[in-house]
Amino acid sequence: MSKLPVISGKKCVQALSKIGFVIKSQQGSILVRIEPKTRLSVPNHKELDKGTLRAIIRQAGLTVDEFINLL
Repeated sequence: MSKLPVISGKKCVQALSKIGFVIKSQQGSILVRIEPKTRLSVPNHKELDKGTLRAIIRQAGLTVDEFINLL
């Protein structure tokens, strides 16, 4: 398993948009994906905490390596 990168909420949203997530609400960034139906909340912080980023990756149905490849 790769080490989690230190990234911003904006960078995380950009990476997730590559796999079909779109911004539904800008207040903190609520992302939705139609297939498979998924809803994520990404805080708009300069640096996401490791636990928060890991939870977002898990909820998106990705591994850390798959997420890093999207960056």
